[in-house]
Amino acid sequence: QVQLVESGGGLVQAGGSLRLSCAASGRTFINHPMAWFRQAPGNPGKERDIVAVISYRGYTTYYADSVKGRFTISRDSAKNTVYLQMNSLKPEDTAVYYCAASVQLYGLGYGSSEYDYWGQGTQVTVSS
Repeated sequence: QVQLVESGGGLVQAGGSLRLSCAASGRTFINHPMAWFRQAPGNPGKERDIVAVISYRGYTTYYADSVKGRFTISRDSAKNTVYLQMNSLKPEDTAVYYCAASVQLYGLGYGSSEYDYWGQGTQVTVSS
């Protein structure tokens, strides 16, 4: 059974930092991209927004414009884990953050439908 388990969310003041982790079990995603998406409060029916993607083996990354220069995605293939370092956090970063992994893709993917496995989500709240 494939599982993605996120950790590291919490409450932080604006300007602060958090590091999210997502540990995968049940299969390896070393040859496939992994990503972080987020869903803001008050929009349960809205599609999740891409935050960052990292290609297989970490060769290439992509960031949404809203987080570029502040967030860094990385992966440790030996641990089957992906990370999201979030610095200079803003209140508008408040959301539930989801880890996702794809077995359809070998390159980067930017839409939620391109990802096959999802974590349960971790809440990030940034106070002003």
